[in-house]
Amino acid sequence: MKPNFEKHPLIPAIVQDPRSGTVLMMAYMNREAYDLTRKSGKVTFYSRSRQSLWTKGETSGNFLEFREMIADCDGDTILVKAIPTGPVCHTGGDTCFGEINSSADPFLFTLERIILDRKKHPIQESYTTKLFRAGKKKIAQKVGEEASEVVIEGVMGQPGRLAQESADLLYHTLVLLVANDVPLQNVLNILRQRHTQKTSE
Repeated sequence: MKPNFEKHPLIPAIVQDPRSGTVLMMAYMNREAYDLTRKSGKVTFYSRSRQSLWTKGETSGNFLEFREMIADCDGDTILVKAIPTGPVCHTGGDTCFGEINSSADPFLFTLERIILDRKKHPIQESYTTKLFRAGKKKIAQKVGEEASEVVIEGVMGQPGRLAQESADLLYHTLVLLVANDVPLQNVLNILRQRHTQKTSE
């Protein structure tokens, strides 16, 4: 379903963080704001008070990185899925409703973006770049090695070493995911689905 701008020239747009499901804010979009959001990758609204377009974050630097837009069944409300790069509310809060967004840019997503950047823009001295150049087989081998280290430290009962080896395992797993074009969000979605299925049984 697409928004019906012919019938509703100005449509409410509800912004949601797709990682946490938290509702971040509500504003309005016209057709131009809708099209510009899809084109630019930055969520853009129509300001009723200024009667002009405004891109969220253009003054604060706290942009909303566009992921998806869905219109409701009547085409008169838009659900905008976007990842915030900082506080969403002008008061400095995570949301305009006073809630805490528990998935506000967790470090694993930051690390995923860094790894993806190394894949797209190799740096000679970067260990991540060296892994990509070695290929998927070598990366998968490293994941296996680190998993073995986690098992050993878990059995030995050394919390400090277990934390370090677990960090190595998570990092190499992220590299393997990026090498295979599998977003971390897909993994988290599966975990969330499994949790929902278990709790509903």
